Amino acid sequence: MSTLIRKGDGQPLRAAMKAAGLSGPALSAATKRVDPTGRGVSPAAIGVIAGRGRTARPRCRLRTAWLIADALDAPLQSLFAMPTASTDTVER
Repeated sequence: MSTLIRKGDGQPLRAAMKAAGLSGPALSAATKRVDPTGRGVSPAAIGVIAGRGRTARPRCRLRTAWLIADALDAPLQSLFAMPTASTDTVER
């Protein structure tokens, strides 16, 4: 499954949340409204993706990033980046 990396340690995401006037729980509720299945993204997941410090996580699934960007009405690429392709070869 594809994973994306949050840009700028989550600063663009936090700025978009602030501009939209949404807290973590409010963004979670907004993702449920844009999700065709109605599941959305949990408040805890929003917290670790948008957060700072040791509990923050730099990566998330493509679906999660898409729902967050859609709920914020922001371009996906302004908040998240694709990981670079690895060309490392592991010898066995």
